[in-house]
Amino acid sequence: MFQFLNPIWLFAAAAVVIPVAIHLWNIRPGKVLKVGSISLMDAASRKSSRSFKLLDIPLFILRCLLLILLALLLAIPVWQKKLQATKVKGWVLVPKESLQDTYSKFKTGIDSLTNAGYEFHYFNQGFEIADLKKIMGHPNDSVSTETIQPNYWSLVDQLNAKVPSTLPVYIFTPNRISGFTGLKPQVALNLHWQTYIPADSSSTWIAGAWFNNNNTIRVAQGISKPSGTTYTYTNIQAGNQPNSPFNVNINNGQPTVSLKTGDKATINVDTAVLQIAIYTDNNTADADYLKAALQAVSQFTQHKTVIKQYGDANAIPANQSWIFWLSEKPISEKLLHQSHNVLRYEKGKVIGSASWLNNSGQYSFALQQQKVALFKLIEAKVTDNNVWRDGFGHPALSVQKQGQTNIYSFYSRFNPTWNDLVWSNDFPAWIMKLLYNDNATLSDKYDKRVLDEQQLMPVNSNETHTITAKTTGSINLSNYFWLVLALLFLAERWLANKTQNITANG
Repeated sequence: MFQFLNPIWLFAAAAVVIPVAIHLWNIRPGKVLKVGSISLMDAASRKSSRSFKLLDIPLFILRCLLLILLALLLAIPVWQKKLQATKVKGWVLVPKESLQDTYSKFKTGIDSLTNAGYEFHYFNQGFEIADLKKIMGHPNDSVSTETIQPNYWSLVDQLNAKVPSTLPVYIFTPNRISGFTGLKPQVALNLHWQTYIPADSSSTWIAGAWFNNNNTIRVAQGISKPSGTTYTYTNIQAGNQPNSPFNVNINNGQPTVSLKTGDKATINVDTAVLQIAIYTDNNTADADYLKAALQAVSQFTQHKTVIKQYGDANAIPANQSWIFWLSEKPISEKLLHQSHNVLRYEKGKVIGSASWLNNSGQYSFALQQQKVALFKLIEAKVTDNNVWRDGFGHPALSVQKQGQTNIYSFYSRFNPTWNDLVWSNDFPAWIMKLLYNDNATLSDKYDKRVLDEQQLMPVNSNETHTITAKTTGSINLSNYFWLVLALLFLAERWLANKTQNITANG
């Protein structure tokens, strides 16, 4: 079926009146006849006449066709054709970046499904359909160059809008906590999800290293397994020790540490002293609670740390690692620019709360979600950079970058009248995670934790939806019209020049 996507342009075909008018009014001048004498010719009244008739019919037709064809081209001509309906029993989805390993783990199940008429799709953006038998015959063609861990929950959310709720969907993926980030999706899918633990199910790496007060090197070593991630702390002497699992070297004057076996990444030893300033005006109790937590962190990490409390903002030295601004007074721009990190009390409308605080960050399903009773909170706008939240997802501590300074906005207080954080045994751990956020961040490269079935499966909405399948397809004919238009233009130019030459030669 022939159709136009932009039919309003068909009115442009009315431009054919232009060549019609030109050809109708194109009157040729009469010829002059020379005679010997006009004395014998009778005088007659003068008469004039004008003849309207089409001249150069082929040229006229070409010009009309050019205008009509241009109008059709602007209307975007397409050819609609019916698509053959195919019955699909279901979908089988496997991530492209782990296709070989996943297929080897579930070969029997995947083969039985595809042989039964299930379509094979990559479990990646777009859900590209592929021929599994052809791929397995040429395994090198299936190697993915993608290095970013896909977010399986986000993909399932997109899949929910792609297939009807009655269509069986089988997903086969590795089980890694790094593939499940953000909020758990709510979908209406006939979903069957099977996972496996990859072969490299354990990793060891150096998470950080620094000099302690005894001038020995304190090394934080991370060990991640499917059951969880732990950190061990070891003090080592400068120089290589025969029985030590670490290599200590000097690179351009900078001491470095690396593992002798396993991950060989080299870590620079932090030689700086952690400078922490606590400013308060009337909240001296808050400062006492916070100072005690900071001292506990310093004793545990053995990092060189200087903690001082100030009542005069002008007395705070520049280049502080952290400033805890326990006041509703505004902090000066000078202090902001001269500090690396600033945590300040936010002021605003105080609202009562019967919720809790948690520091689970982006993982809403955190394996050991820490909850602290929350009584009061400053009303705040929802942001994406939340470090601590309440039980409803409202920000309790958010962070933003201003120049070279990380500014943390605290919408509660370090006070038992606001929450139970200062009474919690986890308070020093929360502060430690805040101080050493860079070292505490676990990259996908090392994170080997897994989820159980209840944690990874999306929420079933118990709703049904259908996806309307396309019954027709369209072929854009614009290229063909452009070709015909070009040929007509060349023919019109050739015929116009020929007619002009004939006229000029008489």
